[in-house]
Order: sequence, then C-alpha cells, then structure tokens
Amino acid sequence: MNYPQQRTDMAAAFRWAVRLNYHEGVANHFSLAVNDDATQFLMNPNQRHFSLIRASDMLLLDANDPATMDRPDAPDPTAWGLHGSVHRYCPHARCVMHVHSTFATVLATLKNSELPPIDQNTTTFYQRYVIDDRFGGLAFESEGARCATLLSDPKVKVMIMGNHGVLVLGDSVADTFNRLYYFERAAETYIRALQTGQPLRVLSHDIAVKAAQEMEDYPDQSARHFDDLKEILDRDGSNYRD
Repeated sequence: MNYPQQRTDMAAAFRWAVRLNYHEGVANHFSLAVNDDATQFLMNPNQRHFSLIRASDMLLLDANDPATMDRPDAPDPTAWGLHGSVHRYCPHARCVMHVHSTFATVLATLKNSELPPIDQNTTTFYQRYVIDDRFGGLAFESEGARCATLLSDPKVKVMIMGNHGVLVLGDSVADTFNRLYYFERAAETYIRALQTGQPLRVLSHDIAVKAAQEMEDYPDQSARHFDDLKEILDRDGSNYRD
C-alpha cells in the first residue's frame, strides 16, 4: 500500500509549518502511523527542508526494524530515535510532530515551563501536557526511549521538552497539526502576557477543566481547519501533492 492520502496530508503539514515559521531549516520531524499498532509510520526524509517536501518523499519505516539506520535512505538519527521510540512504545500516538517553534521553545526554556489557563487557547491544554525537565542531549535512541516513557497516558497530547522544543501527538495529521497550531498560539499569548509585567488573570481549576473538555469535544474543527489549509496550498499552485 502506498498511502496516498496520508502522504498528501503529511506534505501539506510540512508546507504549512514553513508558512507559519515553525520549521528549523532541514531539522525537525513529523511522523504518521499507518498500521494498527502504530509501529509502521511515514516520516520526512533526512535533512530535507520542509518547504520542498512532497507526498512522494515520505519514508515508510518500521519501528521494530533494527536495520533501518543501515539503509542508504535512512532517516535522520534523532528522528529515528525520537519518533521510532514513540511509535514503538505509545500505540495511541498515531501522529507525532516535533518542532522548535518560537514561543513553544521559549516556554521550554523557562525554569517553570507550565502553561497556566489564562485564555481559551491556553485552557485547551489544561492537564493535557507533560513537561520533560531532564533534557539529555540529542534525541538518539536512548534519549528518544526516555521521552516516550513520559507519553504513556493517552490524555497527554503535548510534551514541553525542556531546553528543547515541543512534541505534539494526535489521532491524524489534521488533529495533530491543529493541536500544534493552537499550542504555539497559546504559548505566544502566555509569553506576551508575561512581558507586560502585570499580574495574570488565571482561571480556576474547575472552569479550566470544564473549558478544556468543551474544547476537546468541539466538533469537526481540526478536519475543517486542515482541509482549508490544503485548499490554500492548492490555490497557490503548491506541488506538495506530487
């Protein structure tokens, strides 16, 4: 199976990551599981700029294949270490997106990287993220496996990677990219609020729990958001579908 729709969605996500300035040159990675236990997955090729990635460029990898890194078209070693580990140990993580987007990374550099519920976007992630405060260097296999152990709870959809960046999980490319988009927006709101030097108006626990669940249950947003993003690319003549 060639997975044309999954490849197309992945390519669109890479192109939009560039438009939103979430990319890091030829670094960072997205992956999407294509089998039931999530161990086979599509991922971007090694050292390919997000703005150039097309559907046909996606690598099809097996998290349980120890010979993966011995092949000529092997993925980036840190991509294999992080995404391979997550798909190996966290079958609920169908799609995984890792970026060093500006505001999420700023949040990851703070001594306290918590994201308080101060508006609708920040509240979306209330009790739905984990902070990794044990950065151990580049995410080769041992570091990737350690990170994966923090994602065993299916309710946790975001890992704030201390001193590093952010990793976002979802059920599909649309679901994950939508979550990535709003997490970066939420982080920006919080960082800019801190810059005012004024006291923050933090929502109560009960209201934050209620609003977070309401946002999680809100129908069809991620699919409609992503469909429109693809339509914009199509109208602009992008070759991401190739």
